[in-house]
Amino acid sequence: MSDILIIILKIVVLTFTVVLPLVPISVYFERRFCAIIQDRVGPNRTGIPLTLFGFKKDFHFFGLIQPMADGVKLFLKEDFTPHHVRKAFYWLAPALTVAPALITVCVIPFGSPISFGGQTINLVIADIDIGPLFIFAVSSLTVYGITLAGWSSNSKFPFLGGIRSSAQMISYEIALGLSIIPVLLFFGDLNLNHIVQYQADHGWLLLPLWNNGHPGLPDLQTALFMIPALISFIIFTISIFAETNRMPFDLPECETELVGGYHTEYSSMKFALFFMGEYAAMVIGSALIVTLFLGGWSIGFGADPWIHNLQLGGFSFGGLIHLAAFVVKLVVFILFFILVRWTVPRFRYDQLMKLGWVIFFEAALINVFLAALVLAAPYLTTTILALSCVLLAAVTAAVVWVARTAEPQPQIRRA
Repeated sequence: MSDILIIILKIVVLTFTVVLPLVPISVYFERRFCAIIQDRVGPNRTGIPLTLFGFKKDFHFFGLIQPMADGVKLFLKEDFTPHHVRKAFYWLAPALTVAPALITVCVIPFGSPISFGGQTINLVIADIDIGPLFIFAVSSLTVYGITLAGWSSNSKFPFLGGIRSSAQMISYEIALGLSIIPVLLFFGDLNLNHIVQYQADHGWLLLPLWNNGHPGLPDLQTALFMIPALISFIIFTISIFAETNRMPFDLPECETELVGGYHTEYSSMKFALFFMGEYAAMVIGSALIVTLFLGGWSIGFGADPWIHNLQLGGFSFGGLIHLAAFVVKLVVFILFFILVRWTVPRFRYDQLMKLGWVIFFEAALINVFLAALVLAAPYLTTTILALSCVLLAAVTAAVVWVARTAEPQPQIRRA
């Protein structure tokens, strides 16, 4: 009975007090960040009207009331359903969009274990041994919600948005899956909690500057593996942008071409679910990047064992400090998502598909062989290692040549 209560408590705390509040906070950051970039003020007027109750000033609090006002506005707006839609699928689509993002929260390790009253509690809802595969399997269901939204609306612009989304998300899932293989080869484990613990002990994947709590340079193999790790990080991060329909890859809801894309016919809370699903997917995507490449909850530089052993009256609270460190990293990466949105222009659709199929697919596949070669190098003879390097270079050159010649060159017309 106590185990069930602990699981329910972790679901409530980690999902409803950590992840979900980050959605309106991300909206606030989005408005503030874009205002700074565009030299504007941003949200600063929305507040609690205390003057109605006799006070001299209203309570604005730097515009932080704006996300609450947005939620109240969407909740109170008329929930209008057009008569021409396929109602069952029209109502189902928003739920299919937001639910996968919230389900994938359960395998993200938010902090190191805490202990209280002799019982150890892992700060992860489901500590399973197939964490990345579970996330990919569940998050891939999001495409059904967006496609159903476009098809069930019985309107040309939402339908085009749904078609775009199905092609885009399926295409970039391939690059997403291939890019993570070198990381899993390096760790030799699919348990995200074990992956983060390894990084806490031996250095983050992209910053291996300590080992067993002592600062120092990495060994030769780890240093060489930073090359395929960096390639995986770049491909994985950009593919997450495409998977979450964020700029510069928001072609399924491109307002300049498709009015609003797949959610054109939606209003009130059904539209809010699409809105929340996009930001929740951005939060989970950022959490997965932080977990795999940037140490997760690890503070690093040998401080994690000392933090983990902090106790107060039998309560080991080091995991809460690690939770705070994880949230800080998460917020920083969310700000990076927002920065990219307001600085990089939107791609054309042919450019989007070419990037996924012609560039990322081949680059991720070659990177798998490069990572395998780096990891297997200590067990190979000099001759086999040299032949492998030559073969890898030849295959890379052949793939680049095919990719360049497969695209028709534009014809220049002379007057």
